[in-house]
Amino acid sequence: MKVGIVGAGMVGSAAGYALALTGTVSRVVLVDLDAALARAQAEDIAHAVPFASSTVIEHGDYPALAGASVVILAAGVGQKPGETRLALLARNAAVFREVTARVLEHAPDAILLVASNPVDVMTQITTRLTGLPPERVIGSGTILDTARFRSLLGRHLGISPRSVHAYVLGEHGDSEVLAWSSARAGSAPLASFAAQVGAPITGHVRDAIDDGVRNAAYTIIAGKGATWYGIGAGLSRIVRAIAQDQNAVLSVSIATQDVLGVRDVALSLPRIVGAAGVTAHLMPDLADDEAAALMKSAQLLKDTADAVCL
Repeated sequence: MKVGIVGAGMVGSAAGYALALTGTVSRVVLVDLDAALARAQAEDIAHAVPFASSTVIEHGDYPALAGASVVILAAGVGQKPGETRLALLARNAAVFREVTARVLEHAPDAILLVASNPVDVMTQITTRLTGLPPERVIGSGTILDTARFRSLLGRHLGISPRSVHAYVLGEHGDSEVLAWSSARAGSAPLASFAAQVGAPITGHVRDAIDDGVRNAAYTIIAGKGATWYGIGAGLSRIVRAIAQDQNAVLSVSIATQDVLGVRDVALSLPRIVGAAGVTAHLMPDLADDEAAALMKSAQLLKDTADAVCL
């Protein structure tokens, strides 16, 4: 399978690197307004491939995306000093209008995988701009937040994060909801498993994990300016689910008809992801406070997306 990546910065290149090392797809093409950057990233990643896989890494312009089954959108503009969030979104919407038109000109059947932030709103905007069915416009959403949640729970419990089944819902951002009430470890409810291994989920533990998930990005940004490895691996995971038609359950964002009474909003829920994109979504059993928080997150995202002039 061929995958295109538009935007060869740190996120786009990290996704390309993860795809190359895992050998998930046969070919990756990097496209960027800065052609020299796209070429440099492609060549650098290509030099790592012999150690891990046989994936072909290339660079090019939009015509090089022809035949791509998935195109990762990691392009966008940075916020100017004093610029409002809505003004930034309007400028990014203008960028995406041009980018998506050119992508679909050459890869009309591709699934679009949105990585640019704020990812939920950009997913909603991309769906509206392209007119594609929502299942073909997938935002990376809370896939990284979910990984952080599982990592911290696994560390506390002394088990592999891959044995933890827990999700972060709603916005990839400050209003996200950690679904504690539906979390499980192995085959047991989280609280039961924690008690059995002598690592109870106290209020202090819960607060620390909540803070660790919500503020992970801020901590990383303070230390090195941006995050890219985690989201690069997350994007690679979503592509693998599509490439191998896994019907995997992943916390990704798509425009959703109704979420707890909030209509037409892009946010993250556990979704079934396979070759056709998203084929279904699941609503976890939630405590009353979690449901209220998810509804609030949904309304915030809807209001923001609706305020952007397209």
